[in-house]
Amino acid sequence: MSVLTRLKVYGKVLENEPMKKHTTYHIGGNVAYYITPHNETALMCILDILQDEKIPYHVTGRGSNILCDDTDFDGAIINLDGTLNDYFFEPDGTLVAQAGCSIINLSVEAMKRSLSGLEFASGIPGSVGGGLYMNAGAYRSNLSSLLIDVCVLKDGRIEWIKKEDLDYGYRHSAFQEHKDWTILAGRFKLEKAEHDDIRDLMDSRRKRRMDSQPLNMPCAGSVFRNPETIPAWKLIEEMGLRGHQIGGAQVSTKHCNFIVNATGDATASDVRALITMIQAKAKELYDIDLIPEVEQMHW
Repeated sequence: MSVLTRLKVYGKVLENEPMKKHTTYHIGGNVAYYITPHNETALMCILDILQDEKIPYHVTGRGSNILCDDTDFDGAIINLDGTLNDYFFEPDGTLVAQAGCSIINLSVEAMKRSLSGLEFASGIPGSVGGGLYMNAGAYRSNLSSLLIDVCVLKDGRIEWIKKEDLDYGYRHSAFQEHKDWTILAGRFKLEKAEHDDIRDLMDSRRKRRMDSQPLNMPCAGSVFRNPETIPAWKLIEEMGLRGHQIGGAQVSTKHCNFIVNATGDATASDVRALITMIQAKAKELYDIDLIPEVEQMHW
C-alpha cells in the first residue's frame, strides 16, 4: 500500500502542493504532501505513518507568521486550521479552543459573551496553535497572560501541560525547543466585562492596525522582536531603511517592522537577505541584536 493511500484514510491530502498558496507571504516551494487531518485521532495515525516511512514534517496553522524555503520539500505539511477548530466557553469564562481556531474569531466570540481578555488579539491573523507556539501578543498583552494550560500531543500521548511548565516569555515558549510536540488546544481564563466597552476597544485597535500596518500586501506581521531600548520599527526607521528593497522583498513604507512581498514574486531568499542586512546594520550602528519574530521554516 502506498504512503499516499494510507494518508488519505485519515485526512485530505494534496500532492506536490505550492506552499505559497498557504502562507500570508505568498512564498514557499512545493511540498510532497499537504495534509489536513480529519480529527485528533486521525492526526495521531498520520504522525505514526510519517514516522514509519521516515518522512519529515512540519505542523502549521493559518500560515500567517512563517517564511518557507523556496526549494521543494520532500516531506509533509500537516495543517490543523481546516478541522481542529472547535471552541467551548464555560459559564465561568473559561475558554477551551483547539489549535486550528482563528484568534480573531475567538476574540469576536468572547466579545459577544461579554468576556474580556482577548481584545488585544482582535487583529492577529493567526491560529491558537501558532499563537501559543510563539506567545503571540500586541498592545503589551499576550496569550500566555490568559493561559491556564495547553493540550499537547507528545511521545504518542495526549496530556495537558500547565502554563508554568512551558517557559513562556516574550515571543517565546518551550514549544520552540520541542518541535516534536504538537499543540492540540489551549485553555484560557477570561473575565466578565461590559459588552460595549469590549467592542469599542476592539474597534479602536482594529482601526489603529488598519491605519498603521500594510495589511493590503503579502506579509507575515512584525519581522523583529522589540529590543528593550527602542521599538524595532523606530530603529529601522532611524537607520534610513524605510522602503529599502532586495529583490521582491521590501521594508514596508507604512510600517518599518514589516517586510512585504512587494512584487508578488519575492522569494524567501529575498526576505532573508533583507532581514540579515537589517540585523547587520543594527549591530554595527547601535550594537543591538535584532531577533526575528517570524518563524523560518527550513526543509
